[in-house]
Amino acid sequence: MPGTPAISLKRAARLKTKKHREAERLFLAEGTAILEEAPTVPLQVFHEAEQLRRVSTLTTPAGAVGVFPFLDVTATALLSSVQHVVLLHGVQDPGNVGTAIRSAHAFGGGVAISSGSADLYNPKTVRATTGSIFHTPVARDLQSVEFLAEAGGAGFGLVAAVPEAGEMPESLPRGKLVICIGAEGPGLPEEVVRACEIRVCIPSLAPSLNASVAASILFYEAYSRVLT
Repeated sequence: MPGTPAISLKRAARLKTKKHREAERLFLAEGTAILEEAPTVPLQVFHEAEQLRRVSTLTTPAGAVGVFPFLDVTATALLSSVQHVVLLHGVQDPGNVGTAIRSAHAFGGGVAISSGSADLYNPKTVRATTGSIFHTPVARDLQSVEFLAEAGGAGFGLVAAVPEAGEMPESLPRGKLVICIGAEGPGLPEEVVRACEIRVCIPSLAPSLNASVAASILFYEAYSRVLT
């Protein structure tokens, strides 16, 4: 029917919940700056005040809201596309997951997200990427030990970030790496640490670092090997 939007306002509003995102394999990206990062045109854009009231998850909408198809890739595709991957294990804060994706974009890496971590397409996660979700390969809902086995078979060095008894970050080897980072507090479970060949510890005066800070530091350390 002429004039009918590709995705109705009612249908888009449902994408605020994970159940409907998964059923439709669609997500919302909010804010002009984020939409400008997208390499493709959204399936639908909402920008009128009444529309934004329905589709925005913010008390004060940040600008237009676009609807996009899912972007995540398989574990195999992720490992074939980048040299450095951060595996986020049990990182439940959407802001940390989104910021880690931003860091991966900055340093030419990718992100693997374990099952039990924050949803990649949670609006808070998408906002925290500030558009990097469109430029960074991300695999999600992974079983960490199985993913590490596949990565090791593909020639990646396997690194666990631990709070103590680890090597300094400067000791990271050159070449392909998967760097495992757990949530602040619990950290990585023993089975994930055992699956790795190398343990690194970031020196810090604070008792711990959140996952996105740790990811940024270790991504930079790995990337700096490429530059020298």
